[in-house]
Amino acid sequence: MTENQVLGQRKAGHIELSTQAQVDASARDQRFYYEPMLNPHPRPGSGLAKKFINHTLLAPLWISSMTGGTEKAKSINLNLAKLCAEFGLGMGLGSCRPLLKSDETLSDFNLRDTIGEGLPFFANLGIAQVERLVFSQQTDRIHELVKKLRATGLIIHVNPLQEWLQPEGDRLQISPLITITELLKSTEYPVIVKEVGQGMGPQSLLELMKLPLAAIEFGAFGGTNFSYLEHLRDQSGQREELLPLACVGHTAQEMVEFVNENLIRHQDEIKCQEFIISGGITNFMDGLNLIDSCRGNSVYGQAKAFLDRAAVSYPELVKYTKNQIEGLSVGKAYLHHRGVEIATH
Repeated sequence: MTENQVLGQRKAGHIELSTQAQVDASARDQRFYYEPMLNPHPRPGSGLAKKFINHTLLAPLWISSMTGGTEKAKSINLNLAKLCAEFGLGMGLGSCRPLLKSDETLSDFNLRDTIGEGLPFFANLGIAQVERLVFSQQTDRIHELVKKLRATGLIIHVNPLQEWLQPEGDRLQISPLITITELLKSTEYPVIVKEVGQGMGPQSLLELMKLPLAAIEFGAFGGTNFSYLEHLRDQSGQREELLPLACVGHTAQEMVEFVNENLIRHQDEIKCQEFIISGGITNFMDGLNLIDSCRGNSVYGQAKAFLDRAAVSYPELVKYTKNQIEGLSVGKAYLHHRGVEIATH
């Protein structure tokens, strides 16, 4: 086919699809200025590398804590670790609680050889397990878990509403803040604290930001809501009236505003200024918007988007990630966040 024939086909396609391609002005993404004059087309992945938790990520993407100890977990986690190695991303494991009892499911989590030595790879325990081990003076078991997995450090997921609504949930005896503060006294590795679907209010964020944490992950309202998930699991119907508790929380955008306010008003008290913005992020435009809005050093995290594709096939996972990275590169080249002062080019 000649060049003129290709051009003719393209133009015919434009005419045929022009009616379908009409868009209403209300569909416009109003979070960004579009500046088409300032850059050439970028090479996918260029300009995205970021220093985060003392590691260099090749894109500001974090694979948020997933799963373990189930039949499919091993293949899913292996696919995710391979993806991190291929694209230079960071990863948090799902709850490693089973490994506190035995090494039966160790292969589900033992991914350092796959992900490689140069990328952040975090173990994960719930606040209830950490509380129990800290105040029974068994923190060595936590440290041994991190060491066994050759993990960069530990994620502590804080989930009081999920535990309360879980039929067999644990009950916290001490505030999570006290537990985390006590654990930090004996850790020599980085610690991240995250919520699991409700997010956190300004005071909780501020108190965490005052601690020497490696990062804080939002786990904001708008994505998978584990409190509501526990309601769905409960077939007894005995606690139906407690469901409104699952509907409280804070969105990722709201939490970015809390972080920014804390950084402005309490700068002298702040020790942690790195954030994984997660919860309800559906695409790279959401991620770019939130990263550009945040005054702290941030990446964005997704869980379900990666999990769904990892469960299908590795090629499907790769395709999704390539598109995320390509979209971020184009966004960086041509979009400027409306809330950020535009530098002179």
